[in-house]
Amino acid sequence: MSNNNNNNNKELRSQKWFAPSGGGKGGFVHRKAWRKNQGLPADTYGKPVIGICNTWSELSPCNTHLRGLAESVKRGIIEAGGYPLEFPIMSTGETIIKPTAMLFRNLMSMDAEESIGSNPLDGVVLLTGCDKTTPATIMGAASVDIPTIVVPGGAMLNGRFRGENIGNGTYVWKLKEKIKTGEFTQKDVKDAEVCSARSEGHCTTMGTASSMACMAEALGLTLPGAAAIPAVDSRKKTMAQLSGRQIVEMVKSDLKISKILTRKAFENAIVVNAAIGGSTNFIIHLQAIAGRIGVALNLQDFDDLGSKIPLLVNLMPSGKYLMEEFYDAGGLPVVLNYMKDYLHNDTITVNGNTLGENNDDAICFRDDVIYKPSDPLQKEAGIAVLRGNLCENGAVIKPSAATESLLVHTGKAVVFENMTDFRNKIDDPNLDIDETSVMVLKSVGPVGFPGMPEVGNLDLPEKILKKGIKDMVRISDGRMSGTAFGTVILHVSPESAVGGNLALVENGDTIILDVPNRTLNMEISDEELQKRRDKWIAPESKAKRGYPNLFINTVQQAHLGADLDFLVGGSKDN
Repeated sequence: MSNNNNNNNKELRSQKWFAPSGGGKGGFVHRKAWRKNQGLPADTYGKPVIGICNTWSELSPCNTHLRGLAESVKRGIIEAGGYPLEFPIMSTGETIIKPTAMLFRNLMSMDAEESIGSNPLDGVVLLTGCDKTTPATIMGAASVDIPTIVVPGGAMLNGRFRGENIGNGTYVWKLKEKIKTGEFTQKDVKDAEVCSARSEGHCTTMGTASSMACMAEALGLTLPGAAAIPAVDSRKKTMAQLSGRQIVEMVKSDLKISKILTRKAFENAIVVNAAIGGSTNFIIHLQAIAGRIGVALNLQDFDDLGSKIPLLVNLMPSGKYLMEEFYDAGGLPVVLNYMKDYLHNDTITVNGNTLGENNDDAICFRDDVIYKPSDPLQKEAGIAVLRGNLCENGAVIKPSAATESLLVHTGKAVVFENMTDFRNKIDDPNLDIDETSVMVLKSVGPVGFPGMPEVGNLDLPEKILKKGIKDMVRISDGRMSGTAFGTVILHVSPESAVGGNLALVENGDTIILDVPNRTLNMEISDEELQKRRDKWIAPESKAKRGYPNLFINTVQQAHLGADLDFLVGGSKDN
């Protein structure tokens, strides 16, 4: 692996602690009090000190294997002449933490930033897995700006149930329908549950966790091919060890994260997310990372750069297969090779090579899993950004996961004021709703919930499912799981809790969706809208203390990435 330059004589950041200019008691204290009691020889303090930022936690099921993976990273660091130091930070497991992992993404990023920035680290390895752990750690590292490499935790092995593959998240949404329609008994559910999670790792679909791993590789923050290796595959340990070696070389060549995270790198990530059928959550996380490193990126960029990109990867929820098949087919390097005419191939990556150099010889081994741009799975994928009087600052939809016939639709609004209201009403046989209606959910945005949960793909009413209807237009200021699907409009901004027009929608209002023309409107006069606004009362804050209170009072809206306003900006002096 090549180096970006040969600046091997650069003073290490850690020497500010261990050998400060002028000598004196400062260096003595740091050397003695911090590590001498570990029995380290004196020459340890001249080696590059590499932090291993580990999101391992028994509270995060997707990340439970990262403790062992850290040992492989350490071997690589030691082999390359570095000194590894593993440290924990807060870990967020999407499937367990309440009220939503998204509430704590920014807190986790602060933990990463302060742990990295406040300690004598010359470089850092980020061990990631479940959805928010990847963007959170990258956000934190970007705010410090030292050499950084990502080691994705990897997906579980394919689930198998009754002769078919089960995509952990995607199958959950289908399971709900099967239960409501009586197709599955409780015994069936228990059997499927056992089969769906065969190993350690994150979700097996192209959900948010897999999208984030691919994002990291497309940005240039991983070694080539790292994103798709299954969590329990022995090649994952090999990749971790090689990453440990490479971070030492990055320190020697002063290859900081800011040299990798350029505007061109972000544009590459947008294109790649479209080509793989990645999650809508990608938008809100990539914008937050860009905000931390000081790169201008706005919501419209995702439509302008990504909405006309061919879909190449045949994975759930937009396709048929799972991450294990994606890796067997050649993984992300194949996509990067196939898409080279759409990419900035000269962007630098963690091994010092360009993105194009890393992937120029990638070979596809299964053309039913990874398609060519000349004959794609779908001609246009990516994310569409909608505008209109229902989403003044924008909303998003993933057309590749939607029902084509619903992408242009007019229907009457059926409004749910919050999740409790939704749960109480949705299966009421007297609810005035049919398959032409538009389901509207309020109070699930960054401030309103708080934290913007993954509830936008609302369950359809039981009476609609029993008619054989599988999809309806659904609108909210929340998010949805990257494993989910449907004609779901998300991230409506401004959200209802801060007085966005979504707050003013009433039952029976006519909603007009036109995805090809990128519009989302309610058929209502400006005068009537103003009358409703004059009567609107802001909801009471749902958090009175602690971090949730800080979050509510400083979080930006979805179209800006939902970071805390005081964290946005270029990286700090370290």
